Amino acid sequence: MIVATVLVVALVPVGIVTMTTGTYEIHVADVLAALSGAGDAPVERVLVGIRLPRFVAGVVVGAGLGIAGAVFQTISRNALGSPDVIGFTTGAATGAIIAIVGFGAPGTIVAAAAVAGGLATAVVTTLLSTRRRTFGGYRLVLVGIGVGALLNALNDLLLTRSQRDDAIGAQIWLVGTLNARGWEEVLPTLTAVVLLVPVLLLAGSRLRALELGDDMARQTGVAVDRVRLGTMAVAVVLVAFATATAGPISFVALAAPQLALRLTRGGSLPLFGSAALGAFLLTAADLGSQYLPLDLSAPVGLVTGVLGGGYLLWLLSRGR
Repeated sequence: MIVATVLVVALVPVGIVTMTTGTYEIHVADVLAALSGAGDAPVERVLVGIRLPRFVAGVVVGAGLGIAGAVFQTISRNALGSPDVIGFTTGAATGAIIAIVGFGAPGTIVAAAAVAGGLATAVVTTLLSTRRRTFGGYRLVLVGIGVGALLNALNDLLLTRSQRDDAIGAQIWLVGTLNARGWEEVLPTLTAVVLLVPVLLLAGSRLRALELGDDMARQTGVAVDRVRLGTMAVAVVLVAFATATAGPISFVALAAPQLALRLTRGGSLPLFGSAALGAFLLTAADLGSQYLPLDLSAPVGLVTGVLGGGYLLWLLSRGR
C-alpha cells in the first residue's frame, strides 16, 4: 500500500507539468482557477479541452493495461503473459483497422470495433489453448503469440490493400498515441476502469491462490476455471477499451506488473500497484515524448515500444 500510494502521489507532479507546459504555457494558479471554473476562457479551452483529457486518458489507459497485465501474467504464471505479447492488443487493432479501411467508420465505431476485435481474439485464443478443460500457462502464451502473428500479417495485408487516405489514418491510429484525445474517447475507458478495476481487486486473493498451482488452489476452495475465465474476461475488456482510446500501446502491460512486484518485494503480482505503476509509466512516457532532444517528439506508443524492447531483452537475459 505504501508503494501504491507513492505511485499515485507521483502522478500529481506529472499532471502539473502536463497541464502547465507546452506551446501555450500556463501558470499553476491559472490551472487551479480554470479547473474550478473561474479561469479565463482561452486557458479553460486549452486545459479542459486538450490537456486534461490527454492526461486523464494516460491515467486510465495505463491503469487498465497495468492491472490487465498483472492478471494475464498471474493466469499464465509467466512474465511474458502480457496482452500485447499474446495477441489481444493486436486483435483490438485488427477490429479498428477493419472499421477504418473497410467502412471508413467514425471514431466511436472504430472504438467499438476495437473492443469487439479484442474480445473475439480472446475467445479464439482461449479455445485454442484449452486442453482437457483447462487453459492458461505456457499454452496460453504460445497460442497467443501465434494468433498475434497471424493478426499482424492480416493487419499489414489490410493496410496494403486499402486506399491511401484510409491506410494513413489507420497507421496513425496503430502507432499508439494520446494526441488529440477528447472526452468522447476518454469517458468510455474511464467508465470501464472505474467499474472493472474493483472487480479484479476483489478477486485478488483468488488470483493469488492460482499462483500456487491448480491443485493447491482447489484445495483452498477456489473455483479455478471460473476464477481464471472470469478475471481474464474482465482484463480483456479493459485492454480492449484502452486500445480503443489510445491505439496499441506496448510495454506498459508487460513491464508494470513485474516492476511493481520488484518495488513491493512481495510474493505475488500486486494488482493495485500494477495499475498505479501503469498509469505513472504511461503519463510520464507521454510527457517525455513531447520533449525529446533534437525536436524528436514522437507518439507515446513509439516511446513505450523502444523502452519495452530494452526491458524485454533484460527480462529474457535474466530468465532461467
